[in-house]
Amino acid sequence: MSNTAVTILIILAALIIWMVIQYILNKRAVKELNQDEFQQGLRKAQVIDLREKADYDYGHIIGARNIPMTVFRQRYQGLRKDQPIYLADANGIASYRAARTLKRKGYNEVYMLKGGYKKWTGKVKSKK
Repeated sequence: MSNTAVTILIILAALIIWMVIQYILNKRAVKELNQDEFQQGLRKAQVIDLREKADYDYGHIIGARNIPMTVFRQRYQGLRKDQPIYLADANGIASYRAARTLKRKGYNEVYMLKGGYKKWTGKVKSKK
């Protein structure tokens, strides 16, 4: 086997290991809630919409506060640690990153909407 082939195999193995580690860290950081579970806890939680302001303004889950992912690391400190945090994003990917940030900073009750806002069928507030 040539040096190039060995190098490619090592890179591929490292990439696969990295992806598995990221998957495990994501699953540990947040509990995914289906629509019904998310809706049941909505009133008791801090609901955070991670989408950009334009998307949030177009329509969002009623009661959700907008903290776009692009500024999340600067603005998450305003969240209370004594109340559950429910995260929603466009499709369920950014919530993992936000949840990992929150877990590292001592937030314990972090949940996310499985599938994100695109799959949400509950009540929304939207521009007329």
